[in-house]
Amino acid sequence: MTNIYAFVSGPLVWVAFGVFLFGSLGKLARQIALARRKDPEVLLYFDWRFALRSILAWLLPFKARSWRMDPSFTVATFLFHIFLLAAPIFLSAHVILLEQAWGVSYWTLSDWAADSMTLIVLVCCLFFAVRRWRNPTRRFVGSFQDWLVLILVVLPFLTGFLAYHQIGPYLPLIILHVLTGEALLMALPFTRFAHVLLALPMRGYIGSEFGGVRKAKDW
Repeated sequence: MTNIYAFVSGPLVWVAFGVFLFGSLGKLARQIALARRKDPEVLLYFDWRFALRSILAWLLPFKARSWRMDPSFTVATFLFHIFLLAAPIFLSAHVILLEQAWGVSYWTLSDWAADSMTLIVLVCCLFFAVRRWRNPTRRFVGSFQDWLVLILVVLPFLTGFLAYHQIGPYLPLIILHVLTGEALLMALPFTRFAHVLLALPMRGYIGSEFGGVRKAKDW
């Protein structure tokens, strides 16, 4: 079991980062090529002023009309995305590993804050699952990939929480934690997680069209 842990926390980490990096670059390159081929005008009227205006408006909770129409979803969405990024980046155990591997160290979360963020992410995932299941329209247009994305988010947070608090067998849980975290990282460019890469460029495109062409707001 210790050999498995050494493998998943060593060579497989580099594989995961490589797939993520080159997959992300390939995804962005394909999207740029697709835009140039099917909608070349997009590059002609792209305007950073309108793009940034739109991005900032949509980054503010309840600024956009869509955010105001569904307050519970808005709160869950913002909490989910903020803590999904903050918890693993500033978790003390992860920062210690970075320091040991590359000599990089920075401020970390308290254990209480990390636990709270983890639980909030898990509750938000449950909220998204129930919301999708109870809404006939979302259930109809959804696919297996939507559920897979939720599972890939839940597993690293859940296994990490259980392993840290020693609820269950530690070594199998920590191996599963690392494996699912790597799976999440590798899946990012190839699944609906790709909106992490495409959300801001797409929002900038829409903002440029509305601001520069339609002379209107898009929020």
